Amino acid sequence: MLQFLIRRLIGAVVIMFLIGAFTFFLFYTIPQDFAQLSCGKNCSPENIAVIRENLGLDKPITAQFWEFMRGIVAGRDFAQGHCSAPCLGMSFDSGEFVWDSIMDRFPLTLSLTVGGLVIFLVVGLGAGLLAAWKRGTAADKAVSGASIVLSSFQIYFLGPIALGIFVYQTGWMDNPKYSPFTENPFTWAASLIIPWAVMATIFTAQYTRMSRSTMIEQLQEEHVRTARAKGMRQRYVFFRYAWRGSLIPIVTILGMDLSALLSGAVVTEFTFDLAGIGRLAVDSSLTKDLPVTMGVMLFGAFFILILNIIVDLAYAYIDPRVRLS
Repeated sequence: MLQFLIRRLIGAVVIMFLIGAFTFFLFYTIPQDFAQLSCGKNCSPENIAVIRENLGLDKPITAQFWEFMRGIVAGRDFAQGHCSAPCLGMSFDSGEFVWDSIMDRFPLTLSLTVGGLVIFLVVGLGAGLLAAWKRGTAADKAVSGASIVLSSFQIYFLGPIALGIFVYQTGWMDNPKYSPFTENPFTWAASLIIPWAVMATIFTAQYTRMSRSTMIEQLQEEHVRTARAKGMRQRYVFFRYAWRGSLIPIVTILGMDLSALLSGAVVTEFTFDLAGIGRLAVDSSLTKDLPVTMGVMLFGAFFILILNIIVDLAYAYIDPRVRLS
């Protein structure tokens, strides 16, 4: 297990370096004067020259790349002060360090992602197991039909409907806004329940169908039939043998859906006017704030890599037949 974890972490470092190199040269080889972008339209040539020197834009592109990569590991000095590691540069628009801007927005995006993940896993897997347990009954048909209908919806469609019903018409809930978990966990959950439910709806439908089909397949496996033949209780066989085996393909798909989940968080932030990392990325693209855009891309890639390592480690826990070697 430890050797596997070390290899995956080394691989993640290599991948992050390649992604960092690709994004850096992709952005900084664009024929655009970044000093002009940072200074604005009405800026004198003298000020542009000072900004170019402060940002290190007067150096060769290879030297700029070295400074950027070294800043991630050891920090970097700017005219405005020292940027502690991991330093992803300084915003052209606000003059703030990119890492600080991301960390200010990260709690909201993390809350949206984790909350939506928990809801669609609990509801989706639960509904799928129910449909498989009651296969062929009215409950199975109702769950399967609802999952098909809900899978056709999108966040930008369900979001305004949910706001119109629960906020503006009935007044049952307040307009979604982020409240830190550390201040009041109940307020934190209540402020994000609508975005969570909307974002989780699409994924819930997908995982309901998936868990149902994989569970039905597991119930036909030889070891499950053998357990039944030995006289074990149906419920024990269902949860002890079939359910655990059905989680492997679900965990595999979950690892691939993590990027889609983050994309869903971006759309959710815009739908409910929440200032998270996704909103930061779009705003920086509109203002051509390339350091922020590149920093968000690198942070998102790092986040997805770490989550995929966690998913791989979950294989060994779920299925003893899997060996991490």
